[in-house]
Amino acid sequence: MSKINVLVPLAQGCEELEAVTIIDLLRRAGIKVTTAGLDDKAVKASRGVVLIPDTTLDAVMDTAFDMVVLPGGLPGADFLNADPRIHQLLQAAIANHKTVAAICAAPKVLADAGLLQHKKATSYPGVLNKMGLSDTQYIDVPVVEDGQVITSRGPGTAMDFALTLIERLTDKITRDKVEAGLVRP
Repeated sequence: MSKINVLVPLAQGCEELEAVTIIDLLRRAGIKVTTAGLDDKAVKASRGVVLIPDTTLDAVMDTAFDMVVLPGGLPGADFLNADPRIHQLLQAAIANHKTVAAICAAPKVLADAGLLQHKKATSYPGVLNKMGLSDTQYIDVPVVEDGQVITSRGPGTAMDFALTLIERLTDKITRDKVEAGLVRP
């Protein structure tokens, strides 16, 4: 098993396509992915798919992760944003020179945690724009990397996002190997 350890918090109402794509592709790359629910219940995602987290967020609060990745979706991103433990984990990751990543509506969690100041970022159309972030440069592209922060737009960019995370965590060879197995055009 990989020494690379990634946390994917799962909230009720998360976007299942994003969550499953992130988890699946990172695991295909041999990365250890831990999914953690905000509580001990199964997670009913935004389209009704039920996800069973590996553990609870409380159980992993003291675990060192190489990256924290937030799936989007509503109201999932709102539940992540309302949980002070998520902000704490994100801020600690940045303080420890690790990477944080968010897709779809979840970049607003990064913004509210103070992690998009003076950064380039993207999100689901309108999410970051509505926040009035004068010190964040919004870029309308599938995936944006700016230092320790990686953001992406939505379900349609989930594979590009996950492949970018793989390359960041491992190398281009591993990314290319995983991507070849997906038979993407």
